[in-house]
Amino acid sequence: MERDVVMREVGLRDGIQGITDFVETEDKLRWIRAEADAGMPEIEVTSYVPPKLLPQFADAEAVTRESLSVVGLKVAALIPNIKGAQRGFELGVHKLNFVMSVSETHNQKNVRRSRETSLEEFRSIVASAREIPSHKRPVICGGLATALGCSYEGKIEISEVVRWTVALLEAGADELIIPDTVGYAAPALVKQVFRAVLAEAGDIPVAAHFHDTRGTGLANLAAALETGVRHFDASLGGMGGCPFAPGASGNIVMEDAVYMLESMGLRTGIDIEKLIGVRDVVTKSLPNLRLDGAISRAGLPRGFSPATASAAA
Repeated sequence: MERDVVMREVGLRDGIQGITDFVETEDKLRWIRAEADAGMPEIEVTSYVPPKLLPQFADAEAVTRESLSVVGLKVAALIPNIKGAQRGFELGVHKLNFVMSVSETHNQKNVRRSRETSLEEFRSIVASAREIPSHKRPVICGGLATALGCSYEGKIEISEVVRWTVALLEAGADELIIPDTVGYAAPALVKQVFRAVLAEAGDIPVAAHFHDTRGTGLANLAAALETGVRHFDASLGGMGGCPFAPGASGNIVMEDAVYMLESMGLRTGIDIEKLIGVRDVVTKSLPNLRLDGAISRAGLPRGFSPATASAAA
């Protein structure tokens, strides 16, 4: 069916990257299959980083290969550099999410290089991708972490966000993603930043990635929606947070975001009751992990009719 809003699950990457205990490969795959069955159109299933840096993703190849067998699922992965991109090219992943930071300090902490060096790396990734036949070529998405604030540098000027947005576009980004990496944003700032980014992006899709660190996550989603954004990251149970950004707690809760959007009459294509049920799959493999979520606690309102279900009827 047609979707008014495209949600993308990032719990398999952002959600578990900081967990010390290794989540077994088959447990990850059960989660992926269950969410895909609930109608999740896109999942960032892993990160192509060296296992010595993030042991949680030592099984990146196995998770990617099995995820690619799930019918109808767009399989994405995070990449920090050209080496990660080459792994993605070889595996045939559908989308590669490259991340750099608008904040120079955060970029040095996160990927240990300057912003200019990250941009050169991104240009190399795009050039390599364009050597792949178009029907096999992955979407290359450029991400600008800390675009809405930084734990190290504080306020980020909108002019700086625009500067690096233009740089990624000129380098050949197929998509952009603007994250509130440390949860500093509030709706007014979100509107200002996304309007500025969308003015530069033209027909290039722009996605938003919000953290709920200070309780403004869903309000920020609604603000970005008002500017015209239609692609959003979230994680099951609000899992996640940047390990190189002090105080950055979890993402917005996927179940709550889907409920809000569906209640607004916007079709996500996701069966919210099945989505809530995926929590059981996750808690079986991570019994000590606390999952957040208002909908999981309170339940759906009596008589609630999701836009997706109404459209399918």
